[in-house]
Amino acid sequence: MPAPTADHPLQADTGTSHKVKARQSARLPARIEQTTPGVLQLSGNWTICQLGNVMRQLDALLLRHPEVVQLDGQQIQKIDSVVAWVMHTRLQKLRDSGTQIKLQGWPEAYQHMLDGLGEIPATAEPVVKAAGLLEKTGKATVNVWHANLAWLSFLGEIAVSVLGVLRHPRRWRGRAILRNIQIAGFEALPIVGVTSFLLGIVIAYQGADQLKHYGANIFVVELVGYAMLREFAPLITAIIIAGRSGSAYAAQIGTMVVTEEIDALQTVGIPPIDLLVIPKLMALMLALPLLTLFADLLGIMGGMLMASTQLGVGPHEFMDRFATEIPLRTLLIGIGKSVVFAMVIAIIGCYQGFRTKGNADSVGRQTTRSVVQAIFTVIVLDAGFSVIFNVLGL
Repeated sequence: MPAPTADHPLQADTGTSHKVKARQSARLPARIEQTTPGVLQLSGNWTICQLGNVMRQLDALLLRHPEVVQLDGQQIQKIDSVVAWVMHTRLQKLRDSGTQIKLQGWPEAYQHMLDGLGEIPATAEPVVKAAGLLEKTGKATVNVWHANLAWLSFLGEIAVSVLGVLRHPRRWRGRAILRNIQIAGFEALPIVGVTSFLLGIVIAYQGADQLKHYGANIFVVELVGYAMLREFAPLITAIIIAGRSGSAYAAQIGTMVVTEEIDALQTVGIPPIDLLVIPKLMALMLALPLLTLFADLLGIMGGMLMASTQLGVGPHEFMDRFATEIPLRTLLIGIGKSVVFAMVIAIIGCYQGFRTKGNADSVGRQTTRSVVQAIFTVIVLDAGFSVIFNVLGL
């Protein structure tokens, strides 16, 4: 268009009027008018600035939920994506309630916008890919590797602490050791004694019927002696202590981890291994052999009682044959195994306590693991000892 001059006044007025109309159309507010029943005419600029006004008008006109609504969009100057999305959700609710929505005269670009919104799913469920066999095997291998490293690290810390205590005897915590001996040893005497006494009775009673058939009643002494001294007394005592004291170690240390007492000890410069693990380990290594010896005594007494009542083997005859036929190494083998069992129970209980992850559920979980692992390891070691002693001829 040529620049307006004095020779072309009409052209100047026409260009100015077009600009004014464009600015006025840009300012037109969004409006909704009901021209005929069931027909709504939309006009103006449907932008985010007009969102509140538009939605109020639309809700007021659709309050009665008519069966058919026709939306005339010929007069719409502009509509943005935000208003289109909100309008689409409102219209979708009407469709779900049974109202039929028809669009008439909408510009092609806006019609495509609304049609595209209808294709968007309401909820997109994430696709979870199931882990394959190779992935599961790899994760399990990594977890086992990390667990073994943590276990070896804990054993190394215990070894370093024991060497430090042996080098500096003043670091021995005598009161803590005596306290743990009382808890793990003296207070466990009743349950260990009753269990061993009943076990001796059961062994003698089960062998009584078979021995009577062959007239070998006197061999009940060897049956009770070897079974109790070599196997049952150290094994049953270790299992009882694993469930009683091993769980207590894991629960105590796990609770201290949850309450951040372990962090406090490290902050003030006190090694938790020296304070919590070494006293428990030393105390149990002293208490469990003594408990095993007590279990031997009660088990022999139970077997002697049953031999006297069922097989006619008196106490004096029983004790005389026991002293001559049961060698001392049988007793020492059981005592030696109990020392190894004590180390295993104390270390596993303390290790699982330190593995607690800061909540009460973890304390219970690690306590259960300590009992299960300790009992399983004790039984496996006992079987291994039996094979080794058989090979060595002991």
